Amino acid sequence: MSTRKKQTSPRAAFQGEPGAFSHQAALDLLGPAVVVQPCTRFEDVFVALRDGQVDAAVIPIENTLHGSVHENYDHLLHFDFRIVAETNVRIVHNLIARPGVRFKDVKHVFSHPVAINQCLDFFAANPQIQREPFYDTAGSVKMVVAEGLRDAAAIASAVSAEIYGAKILKRSIEDDRQNITRFFLLRRPDQPAFVLADQAKKGWKTSLVFTVRNIPGSLFRALSAFALRDISIIKIESRPLRGRPWEYLFYLDLIGSTAEQRVQRALAHLQELADMLRVLGCYRA
Repeated sequence: MSTRKKQTSPRAAFQGEPGAFSHQAALDLLGPAVVVQPCTRFEDVFVALRDGQVDAAVIPIENTLHGSVHENYDHLLHFDFRIVAETNVRIVHNLIARPGVRFKDVKHVFSHPVAINQCLDFFAANPQIQREPFYDTAGSVKMVVAEGLRDAAAIASAVSAEIYGAKILKRSIEDDRQNITRFFLLRRPDQPAFVLADQAKKGWKTSLVFTVRNIPGSLFRALSAFALRDISIIKIESRPLRGRPWEYLFYLDLIGSTAEQRVQRALAHLQELADMLRVLGCYRA
């Protein structure tokens, strides 16, 4: 008899209802076999991974139109997880209703306020439709179908229409087609690596967070650790340092792997200058 353990599908937590864009990111990262655990709040996602309820967590970290998700940057500092992968999801907003509902029947449209504000051209062209803010994009589809609304629709992803048995009335009604959200895949440090859905990606990124003394030139000297070694910094984000007013944490993404000697030397250099330094993850870009 074989003693080989049966491979189980990965379990991943995300914020929102099934069909949310974070759900789409989980599918992109872990494949169609992923078992998802929806959570109400971002903090619940982190707690689910910490407590071993899931194997991974999928979180949005920034959007091309609205910038960084600051709450998740704060959680990355307070929870000891590793960033092991990233994916970019283009946010395509669709008008979705129950089967049998026609566009001319729609008098109310429900969705998350951010999604509604990303479809203002649609509402300007259809002033007869009332905007109805809701807690979640996919949740609005779930509600419209469950309550049998015949004069209402929702704005959400195509995946949510499939999940809840709804019908897409109009596709891609967002104002800006360059509306893209970047997502991180997180794992606990004690967890072994698993095979991701896309192994064809090239190049590496490293994400880290550090603090420096609040004195003239301290940030310049810290960043020189990378400039002197021709390491490209593609993002830097400052966040308030709690308990120390007007001092800041700096989150930084660079092109390169911690396996490279030049990156190792840059991090050693930064360690000499920083009050605190933590590598959040090294992953394929």
